[in-house]
Amino acid sequence: MTIFVFIASLLGAMALGMPIAFALLVCGVALMLFMGSFDTQILAQNLLEGVNNYPLMAVPFFMLAGELMNAGGISTRIIAMAEALVGHVRGGLGYVAIIAALVMASISGSAVADTAALAAVLIPLMRKAGYDIPRSSGLIAAGGIIAPIIPPSIPFVIFGVTAQISITKLFLAGIAPGLMMGVALWFTWWLCAPKSTPPVEARSFELPRLGRALREGVWALALPVLIIGGMKFGVFTPTEAAVVAAVYAGLVGMFVYRELSLKALPQLMLAAVKMSSVVMFLVAAALVSAWLITVVNIPQEVNAMLRPLTEHKILLMFAMMALVVVVGTALDLMPTVMILTPVLMPIVKEAGIDPIYFGVLFIMNNAIGLLTPPVGTVLNVVAGVSRESLGRVTRGVWPFLLAQLILLTLFILFPALVMVPARWFY
Repeated sequence: MTIFVFIASLLGAMALGMPIAFALLVCGVALMLFMGSFDTQILAQNLLEGVNNYPLMAVPFFMLAGELMNAGGISTRIIAMAEALVGHVRGGLGYVAIIAALVMASISGSAVADTAALAAVLIPLMRKAGYDIPRSSGLIAAGGIIAPIIPPSIPFVIFGVTAQISITKLFLAGIAPGLMMGVALWFTWWLCAPKSTPPVEARSFELPRLGRALREGVWALALPVLIIGGMKFGVFTPTEAAVVAAVYAGLVGMFVYRELSLKALPQLMLAAVKMSSVVMFLVAAALVSAWLITVVNIPQEVNAMLRPLTEHKILLMFAMMALVVVVGTALDLMPTVMILTPVLMPIVKEAGIDPIYFGVLFIMNNAIGLLTPPVGTVLNVVAGVSRESLGRVTRGVWPFLLAQLILLTLFILFPALVMVPARWFY
């Protein structure tokens, strides 16, 4: 019965057009009323405690790092390096998008920010070169969802805080799967390129041009090495890594590339604060619901339904991932993480599934949800930048979406693909 109250109140509030954060609060109130113990003081205390968490400080700093990276010229240098390396081959701009998506994912951790930056630069170039824009837009969208997997990842921070597991281990475990997502896109684009691109690219490979691009972009490439190396060797925590990333991006933008001015900093900070406040309020509201979900024993009810599968880890993972896929079509990444984490983690622990392994697949699945309509945040961003209809971009993204789902299936069938490389980085 409590599951019905939870789902009905959440979906009812969303159907009325209520923002997700407020819908989660309404859901929490409904559960308290169902228990017959509504107390505004308890609600307010849990709302405040939801964001009173040191690791969550990483969120605004990673947001700021992304803003500084885009405004300071780091993003354009990354794209220029990739373009100089593979821009001359057939479908080269597609390969540029994949390489740039991988590098940018290792700096910002935000799928929406990375996708917007890539689309703004590459879509006009692809249109001018005669590329199939819906297909190209789909590729850029699929590349953007690598950001939540490769560290630094904002969703990993949120999941780690909610599930109470090591954020550093989540970061390091996400490196290999994120690279494999890039390989899957590379192969899929290789199959699609003959039908989606002109026969001859405008430019030939020029070694001096590549050398210049690498010299200018070395400062951009140093940032992911600094972040991942610092966490790997215990120099700083993920939260401190976010501060390092923001400071580094600011200094490089101001003093190396000289594209970032002091006058621009307040506006960039304001943009980061606005995005962070949305995420933090969502986290606070979701943790109220998460606390009440635990109090009214919803995890136990879900556990009872899935208990027959707990002895079959692969079947259980398929069942949980199928649930996430369905929910991901209707909810954005962060709400899905906040709602399902407290429900599924007790089942994961009881079944003996490695929480780090589950976390990587869970966030990857949620990231794939950013490509599925009707919500599909990343899909909507690309459609807006490319000025194509959502329907045309959705048709263009299907091959890449299918490739990521196949990769997710392989991760479920063969957990070693995730955990063996993860232990190399631990």
